[in-house]
Amino acid sequence: MILQSLTGSLIVLLVNLIIGTIAIYAGARLVIDADTAVGRAAVTALLGALAWAIVSLFFGFIPLLGPLLTLVAWVGIINWQYPGGWGAAAGIGLVAWLVAVAALVVLNSLGLVGFEALGVPT
Repeated sequence: MILQSLTGSLIVLLVNLIIGTIAIYAGARLVIDADTAVGRAAVTALLGALAWAIVSLFFGFIPLLGPLLTLVAWVGIINWQYPGGWGAAAGIGLVAWLVAVAALVVLNSLGLVGFEALGVPT
């Protein structure tokens, strides 16, 4: 029973990380079209999810400011990982969010996953 639950959780984590990686890769490819390796997108998705979780833990309860700080932290990770500055990072984040939402809507309608992606706020 525990092994089955752990296996299910790992599969959900892996699927969500893959969606987050693809979304960030697509955003970087579309916005900057340089230095867009899939490995970099995976690291960005993982670090972005970590930054989102940590900042949300400490500041997420503050109305308006908490969600804004978590978003800035996530875009900051993208900015740190990719060239082009904050504007490019915001553009990558926007495209990544759109791609992740589209992928999750399709997968959710097929009954395959819930509506979340690791590394991309949805």
